[in-house]
Amino acid sequence: MRTAAVKCSVYSGSLILVNGPHPFRSTLSPHFLTAVGGDSGVLMERRAAALLSMLMKEIGGWKEIVPVSGWRSQEEQQGIWDKSMEENGAGFTKKYVALPGHSEHETGLAIDLGLRREKLDFIRPSFPYSGICETFRQRAARYGFIERYPAGKEDITGIAQEPWHFRYVGMPHGEIMAEQGLTLEEYHLFLRQFPFRENPLIYRKGGRRIEISYLSAESDLDGAFADERGLPRTLSGNNADGYVLTTWLDGRA
Repeated sequence: MRTAAVKCSVYSGSLILVNGPHPFRSTLSPHFLTAVGGDSGVLMERRAAALLSMLMKEIGGWKEIVPVSGWRSQEEQQGIWDKSMEENGAGFTKKYVALPGHSEHETGLAIDLGLRREKLDFIRPSFPYSGICETFRQRAARYGFIERYPAGKEDITGIAQEPWHFRYVGMPHGEIMAEQGLTLEEYHLFLRQFPFRENPLIYRKGGRRIEISYLSAESDLDGAFADERGLPRTLSGNNADGYVLTTWLDGRA
């Protein structure tokens, strides 16, 4: 797959799908990472970290919630996999630990959160559907975050329910997924109904109009990204065979 002058490949962007069939094929420079939650040492991609910080500030979240795990190198993911296989066995590990090279944590866009406690389970931290954790969950989509592995979607995601694992996908994509009950896998299939220039999706929220389109990997990205109207646009690969183009029709990204 080629990279165009707009500097986006199908393997990069906030909407990339990383799972069992789709390994993380890009690289993430430390320059694009920053710490979240004070001196926790947990890192995320800078844009995702900034939005997480805004959400936590709104709800006073860091008083009761702690970041458990953010960005991991593939080597660290391998270590977690190996240790869990040794301590918990293959059945548990395959349910709750992504295969090294196929983990969202390697993208810098995912974070595991836990309710502040004296002892935290690193693989399965407590993040209940009540209290401050549910407040976070209910507001997450507004800031571009989704609960990545919900109950009832295990056959689609390949991972057991993980109430603690959140993924940054950006706005308004998080809200659309939350409103329609879609996983990231399902969202990319959904967007194929809306090819660029032919039948774009128009999403309306709070008086704003946002246009979302799917482009194949062979598309002329420079031509697609150019807009004589001068409207704000973002582009993300899907980590498979195409791109998602998002245009803010009212000029306010």
